[in-house]
Amino acid sequence: MEEKGDKCSALHGKYDLGRQLGHGTFAKVYHARNLQTGKSVAMKVIGKEMVVKVGMMEQVKREISVMKMVKHPNIVELYEVMASKTKIYIAMELVRGGELFSKIAKGRLRENSARHYFQQLISAIDFCHSRGVYHRDLKPENLLLDGDGNLKVTDFGLSTFSDQLRQDGLLHTTCGTPAYVAPEVILKKGYDGAKADIWSCGVILFVLLAGFLPFQDDNIMVMYRKIYKGEFKCPPWLSSESRKLISKLLDPNPETRITISKIMESSWFKKGLGKAVKVDKKESEFVKDMESMNMNAFHIISLSEGFDLSPLFEEKRRVEKEELRFATTRPASSVVLRLEEMAAKAGKFEVMKKGGGEEKATSVRLQRLENGRKGQLGISADMFALTPSFLVVEVKKTSGDTFEYNQFCRTELRPALKDIEWTSLSEHPTPA
Repeated sequence: MEEKGDKCSALHGKYDLGRQLGHGTFAKVYHARNLQTGKSVAMKVIGKEMVVKVGMMEQVKREISVMKMVKHPNIVELYEVMASKTKIYIAMELVRGGELFSKIAKGRLRENSARHYFQQLISAIDFCHSRGVYHRDLKPENLLLDGDGNLKVTDFGLSTFSDQLRQDGLLHTTCGTPAYVAPEVILKKGYDGAKADIWSCGVILFVLLAGFLPFQDDNIMVMYRKIYKGEFKCPPWLSSESRKLISKLLDPNPETRITISKIMESSWFKKGLGKAVKVDKKESEFVKDMESMNMNAFHIISLSEGFDLSPLFEEKRRVEKEELRFATTRPASSVVLRLEEMAAKAGKFEVMKKGGGEEKATSVRLQRLENGRKGQLGISADMFALTPSFLVVEVKKTSGDTFEYNQFCRTELRPALKDIEWTSLSEHPTPA
């Protein structure tokens, strides 16, 4: 066990560390109790010296960054990160049900149970992909179960962001567990992180239903050849629907491999899918009546990103947001014109205006004509006038994929609106 004094001083007396729950190459995990709330957590303790020595510090930072941005019911939650001179302490959700692997080790699961876990896995991975995060080491050992039997994805140590893509738009780092890794990852020619994760989900589904791996051999090169060719046999007890889905998941060609949206549409996946599993429907969706909205000056100003106080209380990456707000002293017609110019430049967008002509327009809708990961990308821009010379513009996603929306905001929308955005009290007088 670590030195008691080092632990207490590093944690400022906030946590009481108990028994060790597990360990890895560079870290140990302890049961810990928050002395202020009495809540139990899992405390991951990482030795700085060893991590720096083997050049893994960037990987640790990336894991922490990923866990901060993927808050989902089926992903282990990160509470806070602390550090001393020699250790990094990561307080995480304590998941008491153990690994899904332990359940499988006792034998294959019934189809309904396997489907329940697979639905939760796909929900979590779809959420990660919508944030531009790819896990890259999905396997039963990294899937935990809570006290209610719900699945929790953990261990983002090998995960990566979409901003790690090379110029060819692909990832090139070979990583993962051999039996679960996609053929294109082994080939070392670049791969799509989302498609590689889907392959691993296919292997997991096969293991849940069959009780053994689809690709296995004592000789790893023989196993790799089977993976390259997608050579596996489903046991006779698998239903025809599950066989059909598995064959689409374990397609060795990433270009024709099934997508998450198609998985969710499959008849096998949708069986028994209750409302509790649909966790992302209400995300960032709300309706405002433009005619009856009344907002005071303080409310209007607080909507501007220039006055957003949330970073004082919660650290977030911009990529998490599905909406952005800014203030401007330009008239609504200027904002509308800029949005139209941007849509024309981006191409393949339909522009719809509401409010009675360009001068009076208070709402603009942009609809991409081509389908993306989750249908057509839709964006709305609503303008609220505090005075004739002071507007707040609220932009949000109305349909489509969050990751595609954030990419569009970063590469098209933000640059187009940058010179008309009002962000500083020192540059402009406070509106009356």
